[in-house]
Amino acid sequence: MAKIEGFRVKNFRALKDITLGRLWNQQHSEPLTPMTAVIGKNGVGKSTLFDAFGFLADALKLGVEEACDSRGRGGFERIRTQGQQGPIGFEIYYREDGNARPITYEVSIDVDNSGRPYVLRERLRQRRKGQKYGRPFSFLVLDCGQGVAWRGDQAGRQIDDDQGDFDLSALMESIKSGRAQEESSETEVVELEDTRKLGIATLGSLKQHPRISAFRQFIEGWYLSYFTPDAARSLPLAGPQKHLNIHGDNLGNVVQFMEREHPKRFQAILNKIAQKIPGINKIDTEKTIDGRLLLRFNEKGFQDPFYAQQMSDGTLKVFAYLLLLEDPTPPPFLCIEEPENGLYHKLLETLANEFREHATGRKGGSQVFITTHQPYFVDALTPEEVWILEKGHDGYSTIRRASDDAIVKNLVAEGLPLGGLWYSDYLDAR
Repeated sequence: MAKIEGFRVKNFRALKDITLGRLWNQQHSEPLTPMTAVIGKNGVGKSTLFDAFGFLADALKLGVEEACDSRGRGGFERIRTQGQQGPIGFEIYYREDGNARPITYEVSIDVDNSGRPYVLRERLRQRRKGQKYGRPFSFLVLDCGQGVAWRGDQAGRQIDDDQGDFDLSALMESIKSGRAQEESSETEVVELEDTRKLGIATLGSLKQHPRISAFRQFIEGWYLSYFTPDAARSLPLAGPQKHLNIHGDNLGNVVQFMEREHPKRFQAILNKIAQKIPGINKIDTEKTIDGRLLLRFNEKGFQDPFYAQQMSDGTLKVFAYLLLLEDPTPPPFLCIEEPENGLYHKLLETLANEFREHATGRKGGSQVFITTHQPYFVDALTPEEVWILEKGHDGYSTIRRASDDAIVKNLVAEGLPLGGLWYSDYLDAR
């Protein structure tokens, strides 16, 4: 299962420039853990960090202009950091599996003379087999939709344009004219018609670019939860569906699928729910006369069932999360904002452990990224798993790992819960 080891955001709302984990040029940093939680006070940028992942996923699916306007973002100028004139930028450092050579994806988004967002630059890098040091080799470089891509699964020539000594236009011209015979055998000139679409969206659909395709599929597979209990109470048309959607309004359809195709997994979910929410002994579906689907809960001591419309927000949320974690083909990256909302506080530590067990399981579950402001949830986490987001004196957000504080690490090692230390202000910047 693919895993993000590092993530950088530039000029995205309050996130002027923050980095989590390891990047290709910051190898001294520890990579992100399988489960990562970001904590902080209200207004420090937790929702913005969550939305940074959502923006990338939307940009791949819709294009950068629509992504700027989607989900109430309000357009490019609303999401670019106030007071900054440079482009919005993202960098992802990830591995396709535990033994694979890491790949770096960099993208910059700016506005043209008419004020419309476009993709200023994209780049994919990876070291060659056996290469442990030095710059990774680039196999995709696009400037304003024009550039070069290396075919196949081997790295291309090294591009050192960070220092301004690489002439992309000259290389493109030499490949077109056939002068660069060695390069032309493994490269192709790329000229995109629409600079508002990501290059990885176009090239990632071509068989001759397997590494670009793998990265595109990785982002397409992200699951960012916008689950709301009210959506889960809706009455969808009957019909089994494999995966829970981002809002959760197909919860009953997924139950249908699990009942039919994976009864043992579904029974395991019911057993977990019975342990966490005493009284529920059966969950199934009922089809109405007009073909819609009712999600039905049977509680001990009651003959008649209760339906999703009557169940509490917390019960629906726990059920949805456990169903998501039991997905037979889980997403590579699972991002959830404030899962604690509506839940009994004693359920939070158990839920955190469920997320970790899923992320670190032998079967290769999803990498889990969570934002939270609930100390009871943080009590179940280690200092390596927790990042603290704060507002600096200049109004921009800063981020640091809890494990970077030796005092905090020692206190946790002595048995003090991390959430309790946070509640007592031990995690505040000193």
